[in-house]
Amino acid sequence: MNNMEKLLELLKGVRPDVDFENETALIDDGLLDSFDVVSIISEIDDVFGVQIRINELDPDNFNSAEAIWNLIQKLKG
Repeated sequence: MNNMEKLLELLKGVRPDVDFENETALIDDGLLDSFDVVSIISEIDDVFGVQIRINELDPDNFNSAEAIWNLIQKLKG
């Protein structure tokens, strides 16, 4: 399993009803609420060892699985 697959599994664990592979407006369309985002951030910390700070909580960073993955990559630096 590659890391993107791990991320998708993590996201589906938080919200199994959302199509993370195809959605590109998770925040803008209201598919994820603040509680979901907090859960996702906590899971990302556990699985990838990446701390997401308040200033990274831009909706653009969470509108798609790809955007979340790019944020993880940037933070892993």
